[in-house]
Amino acid sequence: MIRRLRLKFVAISMALVTAVLAAVLLAANASVKRNIEGISRQVLLQVLQEDSRGLPSDDLNRPDIAISRGSDRVLLPYFTVNVWPSSGMAYVTGGTYANLEDTQALQAILSDCMEQERPEGTISHYGLRYLRQDNGLYQKVAFVDMSMEQAMLRRTMLSYLPIALAAFLLLLAISVLLSRWATAPVEKAWRQQRQFLSDASHELKTPLTVILSNAELLEAASLQDRPARWADNIHSEARQMKSLVEQMLTLARADNMTAAPVFSPVSLSDAAEDCALAFEPVAFESGKSLEYHITDGVEVLGDRDRLRQVISALLDNAIKYGADGGTITLTLQKTDRQARLVVGNPGEPIPPEQLSHLFERFYRADASRGETSGFGLGLSIAASIAAQHKGTLKAESDAASTRFILTLPLRK
Repeated sequence: MIRRLRLKFVAISMALVTAVLAAVLLAANASVKRNIEGISRQVLLQVLQEDSRGLPSDDLNRPDIAISRGSDRVLLPYFTVNVWPSSGMAYVTGGTYANLEDTQALQAILSDCMEQERPEGTISHYGLRYLRQDNGLYQKVAFVDMSMEQAMLRRTMLSYLPIALAAFLLLLAISVLLSRWATAPVEKAWRQQRQFLSDASHELKTPLTVILSNAELLEAASLQDRPARWADNIHSEARQMKSLVEQMLTLARADNMTAAPVFSPVSLSDAAEDCALAFEPVAFESGKSLEYHITDGVEVLGDRDRLRQVISALLDNAIKYGADGGTITLTLQKTDRQARLVVGNPGEPIPPEQLSHLFERFYRADASRGETSGFGLGLSIAASIAAQHKGTLKAESDAASTRFILTLPLRK
């Protein structure tokens, strides 16, 4: 799927690039053509003006006529003809073409020219551009050769093609690189989705197996005490499945949230103290102690229940994975713009390559799937809630302890 997505990205990008390059080439072609046609028309105007002023014949019969175009000097073959439409008489008055007088070629050229009602135009069959001037009794027509004009246009376009091809290949390479960069988040999400489905199936498989086994035993049982125990097993596993489904729904809702939630002022100090008091007996039963240092008056904008869920998830994780007999610490401090809550627990350090995966769904640092409680979703939910509150949640680990650091913007 990712490969098809990349190919589609490259195809669309290059289609747009091709359209842009084609538009640029056509615009360049039109500009060059207009410029060359302007030169030819200037030649025709100069020819008519010089002929009208009655220049000497040696000037009119010079090999070609020169036109200054900026710093360039353009030389084009030409000839002029006087035509009397009433009598059909015509004769060549000057130019660079020899042996045109009374020829079939001249008659064909003049015939095509007179059939066109426009005062200027082209005679494609002979490669000529003309400009006609009406002098009352007769018409003066100047012709200039278009072969140089067409050759210049072809030469210019041929010089543009290698540049366009090089630009196309360069943009193709850039498009391929951009496709990899643009689809990287999609590829990551796709892998996470597949891993999520695999892990969710794994977590659901055990309780479902227990429920089905106990249900089958209930059907076949004849003793009265065992069915009650099996029913308890079914209820226990069903509650576990319900907890898993609820946590998955929480993550799904966080992923699909499009509008920003409406928050209210929350005392993070009170929320942290409530969670600490609630988890003191939990830590004691696990053979650990809980110490907390909470700064008063730390207020943020948010959802109190969700913020308590974050703190509870961090304390639960610290108690669950902290070293036996160790001390769990909770610290809440206030900086100029942020509230900083740190939950730490002593224990084996987590390798750096695993720290970035701690907030992934169903991930456990020890890669154990045999935990008696929890599904590896608590930290993922906590990170999602922190992001909703425009905060961050990150993990640090060294030989002394593992620490989870929650930062939230203070209420203004």
